Amino acid sequence: MRFVWAVAAFVLAAVLIGAGIAQRTVFVGAETTETEISAEDELPYVLVDGAVLTSIPGSQTLTATADSGPVYAAYGRTADVTAWLSDVSYTRVTLDDSGEIVTEVVEPVQVEPSEEAPAEGSSEGDAAGDASADGTSTETTAETPAGRNPAGSDLWLDEFTDEGTLTTQLQLPATMSVLLASDGTAAAPETLQIRWPLDNSTPWAGPLIVAGGILMALGVLLYLLGIRHARRSRGPRRKGIPQPVTQPLDTIPAGDAEAKGVISSGTPSRRALRGGTRGFIVIPSLALAGLLFTGCTAASWPQLGPSATPSPTASVVDAAEQDAPAVTETQAKRILAKVAQTVSEADVAADGDLAATRLAGAVLDERKANYLIRSKVADHPALPAIPTEPLQIVLPQAFDDWPRTIMTVVGEEGETTVAPTVAVLTQNDPWSEYKLTYLASLAASAEFPGGVAPSTIGAALVPPDSPFLLLEPQELAAAYADVLNNGDNSSFSSLFEEEGDQFRVKVAEDRRTRLEQFNQTGAETGSLTFSSAAGAYPAVGLATLESGAIVAVSLTETDTVKPTNSDAVIKLDGNPTVEALAGTASSASGFQTNFSDQLFFYVPNQADGGQIRLLGYASNILSAGVIQ
Repeated sequence: MRFVWAVAAFVLAAVLIGAGIAQRTVFVGAETTETEISAEDELPYVLVDGAVLTSIPGSQTLTATADSGPVYAAYGRTADVTAWLSDVSYTRVTLDDSGEIVTEVVEPVQVEPSEEAPAEGSSEGDAAGDASADGTSTETTAETPAGRNPAGSDLWLDEFTDEGTLTTQLQLPATMSVLLASDGTAAAPETLQIRWPLDNSTPWAGPLIVAGGILMALGVLLYLLGIRHARRSRGPRRKGIPQPVTQPLDTIPAGDAEAKGVISSGTPSRRALRGGTRGFIVIPSLALAGLLFTGCTAASWPQLGPSATPSPTASVVDAAEQDAPAVTETQAKRILAKVAQTVSEADVAADGDLAATRLAGAVLDERKANYLIRSKVADHPALPAIPTEPLQIVLPQAFDDWPRTIMTVVGEEGETTVAPTVAVLTQNDPWSEYKLTYLASLAASAEFPGGVAPSTIGAALVPPDSPFLLLEPQELAAAYADVLNNGDNSSFSSLFEEEGDQFRVKVAEDRRTRLEQFNQTGAETGSLTFSSAAGAYPAVGLATLESGAIVAVSLTETDTVKPTNSDAVIKLDGNPTVEALAGTASSASGFQTNFSDQLFFYVPNQADGGQIRLLGYASNILSAGVIQ
């Protein structure tokens, strides 16, 4: 019976092992599935919709092929990509109502020019009204749409390029799309291939093979037990003939040894060897089972580990109630690095036009003034480089239209030797690059508000006339300028926190020192006066989670030196900076020097009260000239 069970175990083992091997060989499914798309419209741009990319779960491998020339690919939010393409014709790869992949040509949106330009400092709602519902800005751009190269746009989350054929692996959600092009002029790649991985795992192949190996070992054991039982169950052996009286071995002739029943010590028979080899039959079986066991991969076994169970978490802001953040943190890092690189090149060449491609507002004005001074004063230092890392805070505006704003803080947390830098960057439309509009250093004693939303949520742009703040952003610059001019006598002094306001202290000390020095020699023939006023650029504010706002403003400080009698002449002794800007070293009418101040404040809401805190500041000479 043991032999019957052994044979059954062998048969069942062969079936199990064969089934397991078959699952990993002849019955295994395809590893990938792919689709090929032809874009035969010969347009310069092709948009692959996120719905196509996510039509099959898993990562996407995109291959784009052109007859010749470069192949360019970038991906970003679908709304951003369509906004960038809104003024040109392009091929769109999308899904129809039945879920089939189709290509269609999208014509440019015809935007009617607005009769009235929006007022300066208009609110975010007004800005939204100047943009189409699909995220297309109605502002006209100086750049002609034809031949526009998408490479390097700040809208893209990432971009790739290659010659002839480009292959890249992506894992994009349905809200992201891919833009394909050559150089914006030549036709986009005409052949596209999208490949997705398929789950061809065989979780029962491993268990079947191992179970077959165990049954094979069991069959071998039963077979050996059966042999041993058969040998023991034989009847008693017949008795041999009585041993004859033997003689010494050397006295028996060799030929008579076999006839006399003497056992030979020569080579044993084949039958004697057969029993010894049976014990080794189990070794190949176990080796085979071990080999099959080690050949099983993770795809051959069921995944019995615990799966992650999502749990609800409290949301700071309901995503359905606000737009998406303008940029991601990675995107902000790349944009800031591009700005810093361009400004660095402009600083070396003292090229104001190059700087204007990445700077605007007071930041650009200060840079241009520095270039002018350096062209006339050899040892005048350049302005500090734009820092890019470590990026401590990224606060993007949550807005789907344009213009868009980002606020960043760069610097080591807790650093005492180098002050962190706070900056504001603005993008006017989908085709423009982000430009640095405000830049300042955080005050040593300033604490950045802890209620700043994470970069994945973003913040709302505060309207310049917001009535919910302690002071409207559009009035903030003039109010603080009045405090600088009048000190505690200002009607706005109670609104601003004096403790920790280093800028106010420095301005007061600088004015007092300079006035004392001037009066030592020129008190009888001239006068020196100081004044502060709101700058030429609008305030920019982003809301915090406590319903307050971080607001950036610009001020203009003016120093006026003029004679008090007709015979006096004002001379710029030892002041090459003002002389370089004014173009002369003396004037009978006097000189006026302007300084640009960039200030960042935290403005609380009216309900909570409190005082406005200065967070950071920067001040640089802006211009100088002869009083006319």
